[in-house]
Amino acid sequence: MSLQLFFKGVDPASDMISRFVRVVEPPQWPHAQPCPMCMEELRHNGHNPTVSLSRCQHLMHLNCLNELILGQQKENQKSLYIECPICMSVYGEKIGDQPPGTMSWIVIPRSLPGHEGQNTIQITYNIASGIQNQEHPHPGRAFFAVGFPRTCFLPDGILGRKILRYLKIAFDRRLLFSIGRSATTGREDVVLWNSVEHKTQYSMFPDPQYMQRCMQQLVHLGVTD
Repeated sequence: MSLQLFFKGVDPASDMISRFVRVVEPPQWPHAQPCPMCMEELRHNGHNPTVSLSRCQHLMHLNCLNELILGQQKENQKSLYIECPICMSVYGEKIGDQPPGTMSWIVIPRSLPGHEGQNTIQITYNIASGIQNQEHPHPGRAFFAVGFPRTCFLPDGILGRKILRYLKIAFDRRLLFSIGRSATTGREDVVLWNSVEHKTQYSMFPDPQYMQRCMQQLVHLGVTD
Protein backbone atom coordinates (compact mmCIF):
# COMPACT_ATOMS: atom_id res chain seq x y z
CA MET A 1 0.00 0.00 0.00
CA SER A 2 1.28 3.47 -0.79
CA LEU A 3 2.41 5.38 2.28
CA GLN A 4 0.50 8.41 1.01
CA LEU A 5 -2.77 6.55 1.64
CA PHE A 6 -2.08 6.65 5.37
CA PHE A 7 -2.16 10.46 5.52
CA LYS A 8 -5.76 10.88 6.61
CA GLY A 9 -7.21 14.36 6.84
CA VAL A 10 -4.24 16.06 5.19
CA ASP A 11 -4.73 18.04 1.97
CA PRO A 12 -3.27 16.92 -1.41
CA ALA A 13 0.09 18.51 -0.58
CA SER A 14 0.69 15.43 1.62
CA ASP A 15 2.12 13.62 -1.40
CA MET A 16 5.13 15.92 -1.03
CA ILE A 17 5.47 15.04 2.66
CA SER A 18 5.33 11.31 1.90
CA ARG A 19 8.74 11.63 0.24
CA PHE A 20 10.28 12.11 3.69
CA VAL A 21 8.64 9.20 5.54
CA ARG A 22 8.83 5.40 5.35
CA VAL A 23 7.22 2.58 7.30
CA VAL A 24 9.73 0.59 9.39
CA GLU A 25 9.73 -2.27 11.86
CA PRO A 26 9.89 -0.85 15.41
CA PRO A 27 13.02 -1.75 17.41
CA GLN A 28 12.47 -4.51 19.98
CA TRP A 29 15.95 -4.86 21.47
CA PRO A 30 17.04 -4.20 24.13
CA HIS A 31 13.51 -2.90 24.80
CA ALA A 32 10.64 -1.30 22.95
CA GLN A 33 11.17 2.38 22.13
CA PRO A 34 8.51 4.97 23.07
CA CYS A 35 6.92 7.25 20.50
CA PRO A 36 8.13 10.82 21.20
CA MET A 37 4.62 12.16 20.63
CA CYS A 38 2.35 9.90 22.72
CA MET A 39 5.06 8.09 24.77
CA GLU A 40 3.38 4.74 24.05
CA GLU A 41 5.67 1.92 22.95
CA LEU A 42 6.38 1.56 19.24
CA ARG A 43 5.14 -1.91 18.40
CA HIS A 44 4.16 -3.71 15.22
CA ASN A 45 0.62 -2.58 14.44
CA GLY A 46 -0.91 -2.70 10.97
CA HIS A 47 -3.46 -0.01 11.84
CA ASN A 48 -0.90 2.41 13.30
CA PRO A 49 2.54 1.52 11.89
CA THR A 50 5.86 2.95 12.99
CA VAL A 51 7.40 5.44 10.57
CA SER A 52 10.87 6.90 10.23
CA LEU A 53 11.81 10.38 9.03
CA SER A 54 14.24 10.11 6.13
CA ARG A 55 17.07 12.40 7.23
CA CYS A 56 17.24 12.16 11.03
CA GLN A 57 15.81 8.59 11.20
CA HIS A 58 13.67 9.39 14.26
CA LEU A 59 10.66 7.12 14.77
CA MET A 60 7.04 7.72 15.77
CA HIS A 61 3.54 6.35 15.20
CA LEU A 62 2.03 7.26 11.86
CA ASN A 63 -1.14 8.50 13.58
CA CYS A 64 0.99 10.75 15.79
CA LEU A 65 2.79 12.04 12.70
CA ASN A 66 -0.60 12.86 11.14
CA GLU A 67 -1.55 14.84 14.27
CA LEU A 68 1.79 16.65 14.16
CA ILE A 69 1.28 17.65 10.52
CA LEU A 70 -2.29 18.80 11.12
CA GLY A 71 -1.22 20.84 14.14
CA GLN A 72 1.52 22.58 12.19
CA GLN A 73 -0.89 23.15 9.31
CA LYS A 74 -3.28 25.01 11.62
CA GLU A 75 -0.46 27.24 12.82
CA ASN A 76 0.75 28.04 9.31
CA GLN A 77 -1.67 27.53 6.44
CA LYS A 78 0.81 28.77 3.81
CA SER A 79 2.90 25.62 3.75
CA LEU A 80 2.94 21.98 4.78
CA TYR A 81 5.96 20.53 6.55
CA ILE A 82 7.15 18.15 9.25
CA GLU A 83 9.31 19.40 12.12
CA CYS A 84 10.80 16.45 14.00
CA PRO A 85 9.70 16.63 17.65
CA ILE A 86 13.08 15.26 18.78
CA CYS A 87 15.73 17.17 16.81
CA MET A 88 13.55 19.89 15.18
CA SER A 89 14.83 18.98 11.71
CA VAL A 90 12.45 20.33 9.06
CA TYR A 91 11.07 18.38 6.10
CA GLY A 92 9.18 20.36 3.49
CA GLU A 93 8.80 24.13 3.39
CA LYS A 94 8.50 25.81 6.77
CA ILE A 95 7.69 29.54 6.88
CA GLY A 96 9.06 31.40 9.90
CA ASP A 97 8.12 34.66 11.64
CA GLN A 98 11.02 36.85 10.48
CA PRO A 99 9.90 40.51 10.22
CA PRO A 100 9.97 42.24 6.82
CA GLY A 101 13.32 43.24 5.40
CA THR A 102 15.76 42.92 2.52
CA MET A 103 18.75 40.77 1.64
CA SER A 104 21.31 41.90 -0.94
CA TRP A 105 24.86 40.93 -1.86
CA ILE A 106 27.85 42.00 -3.89
CA VAL A 107 31.17 40.38 -4.79
CA ILE A 108 34.23 42.30 -3.65
CA PRO A 109 37.82 41.76 -4.92
CA ARG A 110 39.31 40.75 -1.60
CA SER A 111 40.03 37.31 -0.14
CA LEU A 112 38.94 36.06 3.26
CA PRO A 113 41.69 34.58 5.46
CA GLY A 114 41.98 30.91 4.60
CA HIS A 115 40.37 31.47 1.19
CA GLU A 116 43.19 33.14 -0.67
CA GLY A 117 42.68 33.41 -4.41
CA GLN A 118 38.90 33.77 -4.10
CA ASN A 119 36.84 36.93 -4.09
CA THR A 120 34.42 37.56 -1.21
CA ILE A 121 30.61 37.58 -1.20
CA GLN A 122 29.40 40.40 1.03
CA ILE A 123 25.79 39.92 2.17
CA THR A 124 23.75 42.73 3.70
CA TYR A 125 20.54 42.19 5.67
CA ASN A 126 18.36 45.18 6.46
CA ILE A 127 15.34 45.07 8.78
CA ALA A 128 13.60 48.13 10.24
CA SER A 129 11.96 48.43 13.65
CA GLY A 130 8.18 48.07 13.63
CA ILE A 131 5.14 46.62 15.36
CA GLN A 132 4.76 42.93 16.16
CA ASN A 133 1.84 41.03 14.65
CA GLN A 134 -0.03 37.90 15.76
CA GLU A 135 2.82 35.49 14.94
CA HIS A 136 5.28 37.32 17.21
CA PRO A 137 5.76 37.08 21.01
CA HIS A 138 3.97 40.35 21.91
CA PRO A 139 1.42 41.35 19.24
CA GLY A 140 0.85 45.10 19.06
CA ARG A 141 4.08 45.93 20.88
CA ALA A 142 7.03 47.59 19.15
CA PHE A 143 10.07 45.54 18.14
CA PHE A 144 13.55 46.93 17.64
CA ALA A 145 15.94 46.08 14.80
CA VAL A 146 19.22 46.83 16.56
CA GLY A 147 22.46 46.76 14.61
CA PHE A 148 20.99 46.82 11.11
CA PRO A 149 22.04 46.75 8.37
CA ARG A 150 24.05 43.65 9.22
CA THR A 151 26.84 42.53 6.92
CA CYS A 152 28.37 39.07 6.66
CA PHE A 153 30.82 37.27 4.40
CA LEU A 154 31.31 34.10 2.38
CA PRO A 155 34.14 33.03 0.09
CA ASP A 156 33.11 33.33 -3.56
CA GLY A 157 33.65 29.69 -4.48
CA ILE A 158 31.35 26.84 -5.51
CA LEU A 159 30.26 26.04 -1.95
CA GLY A 160 30.04 29.70 -0.99
CA ARG A 161 27.67 30.39 -3.89
CA LYS A 162 25.57 27.38 -2.94
CA ILE A 163 25.31 28.61 0.65
CA LEU A 164 24.35 32.04 -0.68
CA ARG A 165 21.54 30.46 -2.69
CA TYR A 166 20.34 28.53 0.36
CA LEU A 167 20.53 31.64 2.53
CA LYS A 168 18.32 33.50 0.04
CA ILE A 169 15.77 30.66 0.17
CA ALA A 170 15.88 30.69 3.98
CA PHE A 171 15.49 34.48 4.04
CA ASP A 172 12.50 34.32 1.69
CA ARG A 173 10.98 31.66 3.96
CA ARG A 174 11.53 34.04 6.91
CA LEU A 175 13.80 31.64 8.78
CA LEU A 176 17.00 33.63 9.40
CA PHE A 177 15.74 36.10 12.03
CA SER A 178 13.08 36.20 14.74
CA ILE A 179 11.91 38.51 17.52
CA GLY A 180 12.70 37.74 21.12
CA ARG A 181 14.94 38.40 24.12
CA SER A 182 18.60 39.12 23.47
CA ALA A 183 20.90 36.64 25.22
CA THR A 184 23.70 39.23 25.34
CA THR A 185 21.84 42.36 26.53
CA GLY A 186 18.69 40.87 28.07
CA ARG A 187 16.58 43.31 26.08
CA GLU A 188 13.14 42.12 25.01
CA ASP A 189 11.46 42.52 21.61
CA VAL A 190 14.60 42.75 19.49
CA VAL A 191 15.40 41.13 16.15
CA LEU A 192 17.66 38.11 16.69
CA TRP A 193 19.67 35.77 14.52
CA ASN A 194 18.05 32.36 14.32
CA SER A 195 19.98 29.09 14.10
CA VAL A 196 22.10 29.72 10.98
CA GLU A 197 25.61 30.88 11.82
CA HIS A 198 26.94 33.97 9.99
CA LYS A 199 30.44 35.41 9.85
CA THR A 200 30.15 39.17 10.32
CA GLN A 201 33.85 40.07 10.34
CA TYR A 202 36.90 39.15 8.27
CA SER A 203 38.69 38.32 11.52
CA MET A 204 36.26 35.43 12.09
CA PHE A 205 38.09 33.56 9.32
CA PRO A 206 39.80 31.15 8.83
CA ASP A 207 37.37 28.56 10.14
CA PRO A 208 37.85 25.29 8.21
CA GLN A 209 34.55 23.75 9.37
CA TYR A 210 32.32 26.82 8.98
CA MET A 211 31.06 26.17 5.47
CA GLN A 212 29.96 22.63 6.28
CA ARG A 213 28.35 23.76 9.55
CA CYS A 214 26.42 26.49 7.77
CA MET A 215 25.25 24.09 5.07
CA GLN A 216 24.12 21.55 7.67
CA GLN A 217 22.20 24.24 9.57
CA LEU A 218 20.38 25.28 6.41
CA VAL A 219 19.53 21.68 5.48
CA HIS A 220 18.28 21.19 9.06
CA LEU A 221 15.75 23.97 8.32
CA GLY A 222 14.54 22.11 5.24
CA VAL A 223 16.47 24.24 2.73
CA THR A 224 17.72 21.89 -0.01
CA ASP A 225 17.92 21.72 -3.80
